[in-house]
Amino acid sequence: VQLQASGGGLVQAGASLRLSCAASGRISSIRAIEWYRQIPGKQRELVATIASNGNTNFADSVKGRFAVSRDIAKNTVWLQMNSLTFEDTAVYYCAADTLVLGDTWEAARYWGQGTLVTVSS
Repeated sequence: VQLQASGGGLVQAGASLRLSCAASGRISSIRAIEWYRQIPGKQRELVATIASNGNTNFADSVKGRFAVSRDIAKNTVWLQMNSLTFEDTAVYYCAADTLVLGDTWEAARYWGQGTLVTVSS
C-alpha cells in the first residue's frame, strides 16, 4: 500500500484546511486509515481514524473541529480541519492499517509522507 498525503500549508488561526490522503496498491487490505501529527521533539499523536466500515474516532483535542471523510471510488481520505489554532501546527501523516491472509493473518501499517500544517496566531 502506498499513501500520498497533501494539502498542508500556512494558515491563520481560525481558518480551515483540508488534507488529502490518496491510497494505491492493495486497497482491499486496508482496515483503517489514520491521521497522525507530530511536533518536532514530541511523540507522534493519533488525531483521527476512519475504519473500513466508515466509523470514525477523534482525539479529544480535535473533537468538534476535525472531520474525516472518504471517497472509496477515488481511494482517498480527507481530514477536514476547522477552527485551527497554533497548537494544531505539526507535520501530519496518514497511515493505513492493513490485514492480509497469508499462511496466517498478517497485520501491517504503511505511512505516507508528512504534510506540514502551520497555523499562525
